[in-house]
Amino acid sequence: MLTQGPGGLVLYELATAQGYFRRFGVKPRTLTVADGTKCVAALVSGVSDISVCTGFNQVPAAIGRGARLKVVAGALTLSSLAMFSAQPGITSVADLAGKSVGIGAPGSVLQQVTVLLLRKRGVAVEQVRFRDIGSDADILKAVMAGTIDAGVADVDVMDQQRKLGIHALADGLAWKELPEYTMQACYASEGAIGSHRRALVGVLAAFGMAYRYVSSPESRNPFLEAWRRVTGQQDPQRGITHWNWIQRYQPYDLRLLLSDEQINYVQRSNVEFGAQKRILPVAEVADMSLARDALRLMA
Repeated sequence: MLTQGPGGLVLYELATAQGYFRRFGVKPRTLTVADGTKCVAALVSGVSDISVCTGFNQVPAAIGRGARLKVVAGALTLSSLAMFSAQPGITSVADLAGKSVGIGAPGSVLQQVTVLLLRKRGVAVEQVRFRDIGSDADILKAVMAGTIDAGVADVDVMDQQRKLGIHALADGLAWKELPEYTMQACYASEGAIGSHRRALVGVLAAFGMAYRYVSSPESRNPFLEAWRRVTGQQDPQRGITHWNWIQRYQPYDLRLLLSDEQINYVQRSNVEFGAQKRILPVAEVADMSLARDALRLMA
């Protein structure tokens, strides 16, 4: 299972084109949903077995409410989001006091990254008028239309700011300002881990190989072709921007293994945001043994 953002879908395309699923004996049936909340719902209901390359901040919260899930591997360790505005007078995050800012649903990655950026620059949430816009693509459209003063969107528009009539805030680049915030991971239901462990390990190995491949210079043209197929965009500029960002910052977890601190940082953020009541022991939240098995397959 994947969300509709292009990053994970492009990785899936690359893993398929490079034969990684076939190499590890996996024939995946994919389900694409709107956001991480729907990923959790699909896993809990048994509609899907594993979610890959999606925001995982909602997983510990769901486990705290009784969901039988486990985080099983890393994915995108740096946030690919940046704060944008179309208002000339807004050049820094501090300028957002008293302004309208687009966010995603309560508890979403979009909301958390936005608030964490504001807090880092001393802007209290009470000083900002938040508007639940939806996805980062929807937030970008609202910023461009001027219906909100600012909001986070994906890095893929960084080289098209003038064309789109927007600008990134100098201190609003989440991958620089919030390097400790792990944006995505892979997680599965305990039932699937018990009954389909071998297949899940194969999926993780296939994506692990895709992480390695997309992080290498030779992936450029296949990445852009996959980007075109996934997004339908004939203009390659956004795909080029995203690929260049990957090459520069190397954001994918080539080790597959999330640390206790990475998991607990997300948990602490959840507690601060009221998404979960307490920080759970890592053993209740994660099972990295599948990632270790996948690494052995990849060796």
